[in-house]
Amino acid sequence: MTVADPVTRAAAGAPAPTTPAPRTQASRHRPVRDVVFVEGVRSPFGKARPDGIYAQTRADDLAVKTIRELLRRRPELPVERIDELALAATTQTGDQGLTLGRSVAVLAGLPKSVPGFAIDRMCAGAMTAVTTTAANVAVGAQDVVVAGGVEHMGHHPMGEGADPNPRFVAEKLVDSSALVMGATAENLHDRYPHLTKERADAYGVASQAKYAKALANGDVSPDLVPIATRSTELGWGLATADELPRPGTTLDAIRDLKTPFRPGGRVTAGNASPLTDGATACLLAAGDVADELGLPVRMRLVAFSYAGVDPEIMGFGPVPATERALESAGLTIDDIGLFEINEAFAVQVLAFCDHFGLADDDERINQYGGAIAMGHPLASSGVRLMTQLARQFAQHPEVRYGLTTMCVGLGMGGTVVWENPHHADYSGHTSADTSTATDGEN
Repeated sequence: MTVADPVTRAAAGAPAPTTPAPRTQASRHRPVRDVVFVEGVRSPFGKARPDGIYAQTRADDLAVKTIRELLRRRPELPVERIDELALAATTQTGDQGLTLGRSVAVLAGLPKSVPGFAIDRMCAGAMTAVTTTAANVAVGAQDVVVAGGVEHMGHHPMGEGADPNPRFVAEKLVDSSALVMGATAENLHDRYPHLTKERADAYGVASQAKYAKALANGDVSPDLVPIATRSTELGWGLATADELPRPGTTLDAIRDLKTPFRPGGRVTAGNASPLTDGATACLLAAGDVADELGLPVRMRLVAFSYAGVDPEIMGFGPVPATERALESAGLTIDDIGLFEINEAFAVQVLAFCDHFGLADDDERINQYGGAIAMGHPLASSGVRLMTQLARQFAQHPEVRYGLTTMCVGLGMGGTVVWENPHHADYSGHTSADTSTATDGEN
């Protein structure tokens, strides 16, 4: 038994601490600290359908199991040192309601001293959970935090129970298409006619192929948390792999798929992310605290930014968000050696690539494939991007900087710039454990 295993400790009858651990001297006196990404995990992603692997699994249970595995992988961390649990969901109702961060902390067996909160920035929910808690760590308000997201779109479709104010359309504050994400992707095709359906289809096929290659190379499974599932027809099972990828997808196979958002449109199931159920979680810490506790450092947060755009072309949001984040970091796009771009729609990634002068097939982009292949459980996807970038950093010590970016509903984008601790010129804290062991077997 280790103190970092809340489930084992609870089973043994050991009392949980009732007061938070004291702050270190460094955290009390240093105004700004390095914030490092220690560990990230996710559930296998499932189809958001009545026959999906999680159809009879609660959203909060998905999050609980993911967080328990995150902490199991880091036995060096006494759970009483956790200062916050921030958990995102886009549709916060039912089994995704009740202040998820706090309720999931209690359900996961964390000490009652660990507070928590729920957060919503649609698709960038988990990303915002990371940057919000990271800011707290940077200024010394907190030392160690857990951040992530969960989205059970099978139980709670996007927009369920929402009542958009009629002024949005009546006063022409936004175009009527702004509330339908697929329609905004069609608008992006309209705005930039050179972003053709043929390019989008080719990108979608490439995403499937890259995911299949990464899976075969062992780059996907180590991040996954096995999840016990239940089905009325099949009984109990164990989800150990993503349910959504379509290996062997070809251009011929997707060329004539239906265009559900517009007759004769360009957005199809072949070049867009599918509806998905899933959860993610990560562990962040101050660099000095990671050193103190012997925690590994996968990457260092350099800068982040969020930006707004016209809601009817929300897919363009990553462009200004990335420009702002790079400016804040004192970098240019040429300094970025690895990109993890959420593939809500292929056209959104293509718009980003064209703006920054990147080729559609640039090998630095989404090396393991993306959401078109593995799925996009809305508020949880941001941490999936980070976890994959951290693994790629270990594989590419020659790359110093990478970024994670995504478009966000209602016309936003979010970007986080990260530094690779394996690089020879790493400028973060100096005594971190930058071990390349990223298989989660500890």
